[in-house]
Amino acid sequence: MSVVACGRPHCAGGVVDGFCDCCGLAPSHGSPAGTETSAASLLVAGRAASSVTRGSKTAGGSRRIARGDTTRHASARLGAGLVAIESIAAADARKAIMANPQVSEDKRFCWKCAAAVGRTKSERAGRTSGFCPTCGAQFDFDPQLDIGLRVGGQYEILGCLAHGGFGWIYLAADRNVSDRAVVLKGVLNQGDADAVEAAIAEKRFLAELEHGNIVEIYNFVEHEGDGYIVMEFVGGKSLKQVLKERMEANSGRAAPLPVDIAIAYMLGILPALGYLHRRGYLYCDFKPDNVMHAGEDLKLIDLGGVRRIDDHAAAIYGTVGFQAAEIATDGPTVSSDLYTVVRTLAVLSLDLPGYQREFRHSLPEPSAEPLFVRHESFYRLLLKGTAAYPDDRFQSIEELSEQLHGVLREVVATNRNQPQPAVSSRFSADRWHPASGARLSGSDLPDLKPHSEDPATPFLAELVGLEPQRVLDALEAEVGSGRVTDTPALRLRQVQSHLDLGAHDVARRLLSEIRAADPWDWRVSWFEGLLLLAEGHGAAAVTEFDRVRTDVAGELAPKLAAAMAAEQSGDPVEAVALYRLVVAVDPGFVTAIFGLARCEAQTGNLDAAIASLAAVPVSSAARAAALEQTAAWLLQRSASRHNLGDAVDAAAAVEQAAVDARRRGELMVGVLEQVLSGMVSGSLVAVPSAELFGHPSTEAGVRRVLSRTLTELARTSSDRAERLRLVDRANAVRLRTLW
Repeated sequence: MSVVACGRPHCAGGVVDGFCDCCGLAPSHGSPAGTETSAASLLVAGRAASSVTRGSKTAGGSRRIARGDTTRHASARLGAGLVAIESIAAADARKAIMANPQVSEDKRFCWKCAAAVGRTKSERAGRTSGFCPTCGAQFDFDPQLDIGLRVGGQYEILGCLAHGGFGWIYLAADRNVSDRAVVLKGVLNQGDADAVEAAIAEKRFLAELEHGNIVEIYNFVEHEGDGYIVMEFVGGKSLKQVLKERMEANSGRAAPLPVDIAIAYMLGILPALGYLHRRGYLYCDFKPDNVMHAGEDLKLIDLGGVRRIDDHAAAIYGTVGFQAAEIATDGPTVSSDLYTVVRTLAVLSLDLPGYQREFRHSLPEPSAEPLFVRHESFYRLLLKGTAAYPDDRFQSIEELSEQLHGVLREVVATNRNQPQPAVSSRFSADRWHPASGARLSGSDLPDLKPHSEDPATPFLAELVGLEPQRVLDALEAEVGSGRVTDTPALRLRQVQSHLDLGAHDVARRLLSEIRAADPWDWRVSWFEGLLLLAEGHGAAAVTEFDRVRTDVAGELAPKLAAAMAAEQSGDPVEAVALYRLVVAVDPGFVTAIFGLARCEAQTGNLDAAIASLAAVPVSSAARAAALEQTAAWLLQRSASRHNLGDAVDAAAAVEQAAVDARRRGELMVGVLEQVLSGMVSGSLVAVPSAELFGHPSTEAGVRRVLSRTLTELARTSSDRAERLRLVDRANAVRLRTLW
């Protein structure tokens, strides 16, 4: 079977039968290969001024529109190619049968009014069947199907597996198909019309669903007026069971999953939800209980709450602590489905006993959760995914998946001290250029890529490399002629060109228009940050870039931008943390390496600054600039420590720098003049055994090579006045003899 690389950003999978075995998507053809400062402020700061009222719908009645992606049917590779997750052996179906099938009293609730029923009172034991004292509805928590009973003439009951929202779940043997183990799931109470309706709905469309990460529905049978869904037996462990076993192994104390494992689990099951969404369905009740890990696969096992996206009359099912607040009034949406995924991620990775109470619709502050301090991007992703307003959340599986991949790479890189670079679909590569090494330059930040689905993207690709004014002229001509549609990507390209030309007022006006049309476009905050950075308003730029960091938590470019803004605002400590994070994930961001080194030097840590520059790859075009700056800092350290060894190392750095002869001569002069000055003043002691540019590190040796280098610079200079100055300097340091 032929396997080719997926080619999508963030994915290392291979395409088999038309779909990637990692991300589950079709191969890419167009891409290369937010109370306190915490939650709400990170997400919605700056948006309140918008004329659009935030909520489940905008003031105009419209919602955010999610950008879709291609269809897929194959299951995703568990671990996303970044994390190793131990396989869980398939369980013997019969060993999963409950020896004494009972519903504990604390889990007995009326199906109609949710009041507690069947509880022990005084001397009377709790009943497993009877009538609700609150609403009068009948309840029955006893199994309805006896062992040995054959349902539908085909499925022989072997026992009970569990009790769920729709009643008892049974294990049976399919006597017509090699006695294979199957699961029968019935209705909680025949008086529950909503439950019956849900079961019938499953019969109607669930058998049509076919996906490697979704439990297979085989049949729908009736017995004595009750309906039962017949589905495959998935012999693994639910993620809820995985958490429970970790707690038991930890002496009853909470033992959340490592965050990288939790993210990998979500990435592994997201393709199933994506498949449902593309088919026009919502899952509605995603939670750890409903995800099974069997072997090396994940399965979505309970489809009882699945409904059509456009069905506004069907019963709504969900679980407290996972369900979005607006469900009761507005009903479920793709956004609310994604909310349940992110809430599940939080429950899996945090010690959060109050997730169904005080944290029912919120998260702990970073001051109370160390994990959020260590992995801030993870915190920001959780904030966005569980935002109070649906339009502030992720709008598609693809959007959530992309950012989860980025956050996972960041977590893996920092935990293992192992870079995890990847091509971004939203930003270009590092834009470092030779003139920027020792200074802060916002022009070094990556460019935004137009969205692949924007109609203007092909045309914009033709403008790459053109001067800003030529870009503006071309845009005006094409839009004016009607050959190109005026789209967000095109207007943002205009903003970029005006910014490059220094026309900040025009750029800012265009951004205001774009934001008025779409208050959720984080790219506006990106350009606002660039404008503020160019104008020297670092603190204000930090605020803008922070918004972007929450909207696209898995991207590195906003972190690099925020680091530059923090550096400009006079906060080198914060800048160091951000620069270091970018470098840890992708050392190819040499702009971040230089920024990290600059800020470490500003805080007086020359040792760290020098060590940071050593990370610039030998093959990088930035290597020469890194060696030049290293030499300068080594000389600075040599002077402060009176250490000739640092000066010798500075000379070695100059010799390694791939620069032209004249520049090398200028750098040599800088090293030699400082060494000579130190030797003359007595602050540096000669070390004859050490060499500087091939000469002994003595005063005589230094004078000899310095004089010769100055003379050579004078000889090759085209400026007469400069030649004379260089000759005078050479004569001033030349050794004096008696001859």
